[in-house]
Amino acid sequence: MQPLTLSLIQTQTHWHDPEANRTMFDRWFCEVPESADVVVLPEMFSTGFTMNSDSVAEPMSGPTVEWLSAASAALDKVVCGSLVIVEDGFYYNRFLWATPGGELGVYNKRHLFRMAGEHDHYNAGRERLILTVGDWRICPMVCYDLRFPVWFRNRDDYDVLLCVANWPAARREAWSALLRARAIENLSYSLGVNILGEDGNSVSYQGGTSAYTPEGEVLIQADDQAGIFTVELDKEYLDRYRAAFPAGQDADTYHLADEREPIDRP
Repeated sequence: MQPLTLSLIQTQTHWHDPEANRTMFDRWFCEVPESADVVVLPEMFSTGFTMNSDSVAEPMSGPTVEWLSAASAALDKVVCGSLVIVEDGFYYNRFLWATPGGELGVYNKRHLFRMAGEHDHYNAGRERLILTVGDWRICPMVCYDLRFPVWFRNRDDYDVLLCVANWPAARREAWSALLRARAIENLSYSLGVNILGEDGNSVSYQGGTSAYTPEGEVLIQADDQAGIFTVELDKEYLDRYRAAFPAGQDADTYHLADEREPIDRP
């Protein structure tokens, strides 16, 4: 089976300046290794983690989505991350997965960070998304989602949890602990991409972009360095481990009452 190689870009972003961020990531793309299958940008990579949804949101036909698709085609790799999208009068913190073939996978962040008022400015997602690259199945999440394991319980439908984030330095230890826990409990790889620096709300970030095996072992620990952190995931190892330790067979079954209900807040 083919390995899966992901390049995770950890950097500071420009506050409320999509054009500057697109230009910056174009420079980073020049350093992505040829071996990478997927290039991962952080949460709200074009603006920073902002509650000014009405002033920074772009439509799906806007310049940043077009840029993301063009970057994927030029690199011949999947390029993904989240940005602020407006659609039918609703605002979303939307994860987008752009493929070289021109397809776009869409996941709207479900758990909105109420301590910053995100639930007052954005609409919550109602459906999970499972993406594929070859034999690999990938489940994306966005930042605060990481704290809610029920929504992301592995239903034997993914191999990699991928979290894009603006996770503050004040809760750095929680970030590492939760990423590792999600890997162990779901018998999956778990990867998280975070940012650096200080945003327009004077919130500090210290990176911590990282990757864990289903046994909780560290594959990447970026600390507070800017850069591209590339990891190769081994499907044969994952399958062997799951066969030897099939804890998922003893997981509780459940149903979420509000899953796929209509969005009720403009």
